[in-house]
Amino acid sequence: MDEIFDTIIIGAGAAGLTAGIYTSRAKLSTLILNEGAIGGQMVFTEEIANYPGVATTKGYILANTMKVQAKSFGCKIKSNIKITKYSFNEKVKVVELEDGRIFKSKSVVLTPGGRPRSLNIEGEEQFKGKGISYCATCDGDFFTGKEVVVVGGGNSALEEAVALTTYATKVTIVHQFDHFQAFEHAIQEAQKNPKIEFIMESELRGFYGTDQLEKVSIEHLPTGKTVEFKTDGTFIFVGYQPNTESIKGLVELNERNEIIVDGDKKTNIDGVFAAGDCIVKKYRQVTTAVADGTIAALSVSEYLRN
Repeated sequence: MDEIFDTIIIGAGAAGLTAGIYTSRAKLSTLILNEGAIGGQMVFTEEIANYPGVATTKGYILANTMKVQAKSFGCKIKSNIKITKYSFNEKVKVVELEDGRIFKSKSVVLTPGGRPRSLNIEGEEQFKGKGISYCATCDGDFFTGKEVVVVGGGNSALEEAVALTTYATKVTIVHQFDHFQAFEHAIQEAQKNPKIEFIMESELRGFYGTDQLEKVSIEHLPTGKTVEFKTDGTFIFVGYQPNTESIKGLVELNERNEIIVDGDKKTNIDGVFAAGDCIVKKYRQVTTAVADGTIAALSVSEYLRN
């Protein structure tokens, strides 16, 4: 007889791993299916210094600790897989993989996370990986001794700009507004760093070069004046978009393709829950993803008991 898990968790970021820790520790048979890197966006964070109880750590280290913890309670994790079909409407949920494997469960927790948002301007596709990056942790070392541009004005942009000064000789932050959408400590840390300069009320309009990125065009929004700006690389931090394309039409999404949930992280489908960066919410931090995963797991436990 096919094994039917108590719950299948889709995604192994902070929310998914936390949900796996809670459900497996509650003696619920748990399977995490993950298409990308285990740890989600945590893996791309150079330093995490605001996780309660942990003075400071690397994102990949925290992710690995969560994975080990989940597995220690009996949680099964399968990564580097491709999901091709979901069936959520029956009492027993079904997930099918590209290789033909089929997994069944009494409940599902959707935690697919999100991905960096693109600017969608001229030259962006051409120079991805050739001077354009969305991950300072991954690519910062490639720009040692060089000058780079950072696009964005939120916490990620400012924190990663500071992290990039470890490698780059100069970091120029380009932001569309005259103020930042970040915590004050992040703003102050960037402003006091001698390697960081700012171009405010401006947006990038294009990326240019031959084999590698050599310059960008920047428009000053109040005047409409556009200038060319030489740079060795550009890091883009303008938010994330949810990885919900594969579940469109299966659960209710809002206009931004975020999963709509209630306070217990329930979706509109009975037995299907969601947590983390894929759901409708204002703040996206490791701690909020962990909280979402906790609530979803406890809701799953209650759902199965009832």
